[in-house]
Amino acid sequence: MGTYILKRIIGSILILLLIMVVTFMLMNAIPGSPFLTEKSTPEQIAMAEAKYGLDKPLYVQLWNYIKNYLHGDLGTSLKMQEGTPVKNIIFHQGKFALSIKLGLLALLVAVCLGIPLGCLAAFYRGSWLDGLLRVVTTIGVAIPTFVLAALLLVVFSVKLKWMPTLSGSLTDAKSYILPVISLSSYYTCYIAKLMRTSMLDAINQDYIRTARAKGVKTKALVLKHALRNSLIPVVTYLGPVTAGIITGSFVVESTFSVPGLGKYFVQCVMSRDYPVIMATTVVLSALVIFAMLVVDIAYKIVDPRITLTTKED
Repeated sequence: MGTYILKRIIGSILILLLIMVVTFMLMNAIPGSPFLTEKSTPEQIAMAEAKYGLDKPLYVQLWNYIKNYLHGDLGTSLKMQEGTPVKNIIFHQGKFALSIKLGLLALLVAVCLGIPLGCLAAFYRGSWLDGLLRVVTTIGVAIPTFVLAALLLVVFSVKLKWMPTLSGSLTDAKSYILPVISLSSYYTCYIAKLMRTSMLDAINQDYIRTARAKGVKTKALVLKHALRNSLIPVVTYLGPVTAGIITGSFVVESTFSVPGLGKYFVQCVMSRDYPVIMATTVVLSALVIFAMLVVDIAYKIVDPRITLTTKED
């Protein structure tokens, strides 16, 4: 297992380096200069590019970019907060922490609702409850997040005035409700559908029939035997979801004016603040890679029958 984990860590580092290179090349493939404005002159643009090292050959910029990242230097903001280290913008201004807090709450809601709903639908398959849950989860998966967020904002904030129009900095519990619902809706419904399918497959296995024939109670049968084996696909899905739900809140944060990293990233894209865009992409990619690594290790915990070693090991 130790060899497997070491290989996965090395592979993760190589993938992250590849992402850094691709991100750098994509940013430099965009025509024009980030300092280009209606009032800027060619001399001013040249001076600004020389100040931040953008006038050097591309391979030199790439080497400096990777070398600085390895030393913990994520660059300096060019436009949004000119002269401010990107590391301070992401980690020390509360933007990343706010996005993580919002994402983890949405993930908690998705898991705590999706797994029980999926189990209920599987246990009562063919009943009106199963049919209702399948309709609701299908609708939840089909509705885009930005549509749901706008709909909730109009209905509960503008029309009914039950919720604040803009959640702002999420200072109270009430301001979290609509953003968390918007962000967790899709994942809740998808986990419920995934859990139902996995649970139905587990219930029809021979060991479940044997346990039922031996007189094992339904509660113990579902919770102790079927549920644990049904969680494997859900755990697999939770890896990218954990990172995706934290990093994919761009639309939700923009809709509800939450000053998180997602909203700031969108603003940086609009203003072409390249260092912030590249640093945010790398940080979020590292989060996704780390989540996938944790999921691979979690397989063994959920089901000890799974082996993490390869044939070469």
